[in-house]
Amino acid sequence: MFILSRLTARLAVVASFAALLAAACNTDSKNLSGLSGPTLSADRQGGEDGEGKSSKGASSSFAVLANAAVTCTNGTITGDVGTFLAAGSVPPGSVTLTSCPVTGTVHVGDAAAIQAYNAFLTAYTALAPKAGDVCPIITGTLAGMSFAPGTYCVSAEAKTGVLTLTGNGPWIFKVAPGAFTGTNFTVTGGRACNVTWWVDAATTMTDSHLQGNILSGAAITLTRGTLDGNAWAKADVTITGTAVVGCAGGQGEGEHRKHHPHKHKCNQGVGNGREGCDPGNSNHHHSSNDEDGGTPGNPGRKGGDRH
Repeated sequence: MFILSRLTARLAVVASFAALLAAACNTDSKNLSGLSGPTLSADRQGGEDGEGKSSKGASSSFAVLANAAVTCTNGTITGDVGTFLAAGSVPPGSVTLTSCPVTGTVHVGDAAAIQAYNAFLTAYTALAPKAGDVCPIITGTLAGMSFAPGTYCVSAEAKTGVLTLTGNGPWIFKVAPGAFTGTNFTVTGGRACNVTWWVDAATTMTDSHLQGNILSGAAITLTRGTLDGNAWAKADVTITGTAVVGCAGGQGEGEHRKHHPHKHKCNQGVGNGREGCDPGNSNHHHSSNDEDGGTPGNPGRKGGDRH
């Protein structure tokens, strides 16, 4: 009975993460084929978390989500941007945009950002390598390699060259232990929003064209290039000269975006008029605690990491 109880609890967590991925992904298929090995199916039918509360949609609108700070310079973000910490926290939460239009809403430590961040932490924990998992580590740069849908563990060596995905997914790549780094690294094929990169430590991509949702155990730094997917980090997120198209922004095809780049326009009609971007002003510093008071130790921040 004890073993059955533990198995039931773990299956509930897996179902919660499947629902989270489903909400973040914009795909044509509602049901993906079963996969061999310890992989998760991104079934768009939804589900519930371990507490019986639906987690579908909790993080789906956030293209960029950080613990304390998001900084974007000379880039673009399609989707919402948020931080777990509020402006009145120590350290303070902040979103700083310099020549970086955002099509969605900026959330600094408000109720939506807190809920999304806690859902991210749940997803991160659900995907973390567990004792007894069988997942041989693939070493090298991944250049010239091709992967069918499944779950893969890769080394922390710097990535470069072209990695090809075949099929419709889902794919789960676990980088553990260590950081996920890449220079001139391109992921092509498949559906971007059906790809997940679980990273033990920091994520640093330079001049790269990455597909997939990044769940990073430390900071995310994107310099030039593109990201078709969401960037969620337990620490800060820094974007320089990079176009980030979150999965909730309607982008599921990385190949289409690469060959037919979109011009991301500022949407001043989103939110309350204060949030989002203003093409007439190149420097922005958003600090908001509208919804939860923004006080340190707010009970709504259960489960959050303060780094």
